Amino acid sequence: MDAAGQYALAYALTTTAGLRGFLTLFAASVAAHYHVIHPAGAFSWLASDTATVVLGVFALLELGADKVPALDNALHAVSFAVRPLAGAILVGSTVQTQNPGTLYTAMAIGALNTLLVHSSSAAARAASTVSTFGAANTPISAGEDATSIVGILLAFLHPYVAAILAALFVMTLIVIVVVIAAVRSGARRGAASRRQTSPPPTS
Repeated sequence: MDAAGQYALAYALTTTAGLRGFLTLFAASVAAHYHVIHPAGAFSWLASDTATVVLGVFALLELGADKVPALDNALHAVSFAVRPLAGAILVGSTVQTQNPGTLYTAMAIGALNTLLVHSSSAAARAASTVSTFGAANTPISAGEDATSIVGILLAFLHPYVAAILAALFVMTLIVIVVVIAAVRSGARRGAASRRQTSPPPTS
């Protein structure tokens, strides 16, 4: 895979990692195990049997916990630290460069992309929890599972297409979060206005 393909693959994987960090790392570990990608140096551990098994177990736990009310929001809170780290690891294990500065910069950008996706997903999940009392959280989680799996497979099969779709997905998430924030802000202003205009209680 050429350099551009490596960056496209890395970007697509850091995007799916924002939704399912351990699942994406597990997929990268399997890919490294079968020499689809070739992590070198500090990231060679990703190809080990131990890494594949451990990441597979955590991926299953991640998928399961995200379907449990209340636990899903707790998982999203913890993932603010975990998923950006996963994004950095994914870049480090897929991008091959002899320039450490270039690699570290790419890893930082990958971590930020993962954080952006996760933050947007967490905001949408929090809004769903408030507006539907958590009833929509499980379907949303299943949709994120499907999006992640398709995105991961597409990233390895057609990295350029996956990167373009990932960029569109990130932009869509940002628009959704902005709309949710605007609606919630408008609702708060409306509630405050109604309180101010309501007549005082009579004695």
